[in-house]
Amino acid sequence: MRPLFVFIFLLFTPVILSQITAPSASGMQMTSYPSDPLLKHPVFVFCNPSGSIKGTLVAASPGGSAPFTFSWHKWNTATKDFSDFIRTDAGVSTSSLTGLEEGGYRAHITDGSGYDTMLVAWVHLDRPFAEARLQNFTCDYVALAGKAVADTFYYYDPSGGQAVKLGNPVTFMWSSTPSSSIPFPNIEINPVTYNPPLEDVVYKLQVTDNFGCVSESSFPYASIHVKADFKADPVTGEAPLQVNFEDKSVRGHKYLWKFGDKDTSSARSPEHIYYKPGEYTVTLIVESENLCVDSLLFEKIVVEPSSLDIPNVFTPDGDGINDFFVVESKSLRSISVEIYSRSGMMVYSFYGEGERLAGWQGWDGNVNKSSVKAAPGIYFYIIRARGWDDKIYEGKQYRGFFYLYR
Repeated sequence: MRPLFVFIFLLFTPVILSQITAPSASGMQMTSYPSDPLLKHPVFVFCNPSGSIKGTLVAASPGGSAPFTFSWHKWNTATKDFSDFIRTDAGVSTSSLTGLEEGGYRAHITDGSGYDTMLVAWVHLDRPFAEARLQNFTCDYVALAGKAVADTFYYYDPSGGQAVKLGNPVTFMWSSTPSSSIPFPNIEINPVTYNPPLEDVVYKLQVTDNFGCVSESSFPYASIHVKADFKADPVTGEAPLQVNFEDKSVRGHKYLWKFGDKDTSSARSPEHIYYKPGEYTVTLIVESENLCVDSLLFEKIVVEPSSLDIPNVFTPDGDGINDFFVVESKSLRSISVEIYSRSGMMVYSFYGEGERLAGWQGWDGNVNKSSVKAAPGIYFYIIRARGWDDKIYEGKQYRGFFYLYR
């Protein structure tokens, strides 16, 4: 176990002894020199979105006794060494440099007792690049084009001056305000949406690099797209069923309604009457001023089939309950009702269709619409009717008796 401990200690000693810091840096990465991978110096990254940010380094001696003398030099890419003198700070405990450009910096530290060491750090002013633009658009889609580029930076091997590229991958994210559909916004740098926005939006591309530095680019987009939409009320009922269609389309200019019964309309919000019982699919096709087209199928409008239900008793006693002899029906086109007493005298008759049928309340128990009240007992009815689905109601099934109670 002892040899392993010594090995680990030696492996990380250069990192521990590195006493140059950068409190305002956004991130830090250690060097990996080709000539000496175990020699580690910090690379400090400063986010520089405006282009006016500069670096700052603070050096503290890892040993010796204060006060110290700090002599600062900068890396010279031509001579491939730290030969550019910056300044000397004598009789201090720490020393700092501000307003630094990109490059390598070395602090030579000595004290009055023979202590002598070198500290090295590299500075990178990070400014990733983002570009967002409109690639193309039609009535059906919007294609975006983006560019996401990481800022590149090199540090140099102190032994021979070989350039080493600093790894700096980027991620990106597309978005829009207001929010709209963008497929794979952090995977496709040039996304295409076939669900384009129906309102004006601002598209934005945000690029973030390995050190958290961010760049953004955006542009406004004026929507041309159209969407067919409507509300139908009611959607079910007996014939004749009048349905009100309320247009809710976006950017509609011309309209074509297909009601499912061979009738059409070009009105914006039409009314339509369905006479035949059945199920109907409604189609709305809209066209914008820019000639963009969209359609919507609505399933379904249900017109109930005809039916007829004859009561066998009623009580015209004025209590508000079952006071009328009424034939319950749906989707009837016409009806004829005749009511006879046991002696064969007609006491009531009615024929109705259209509005007259719709307003029929039934027999109130008075003889032939007079003030004479029919006597309690058994009465005979004959009913003939026709539904809007052309079903005929007549014959024995629609002749019978019912009871009148008072």
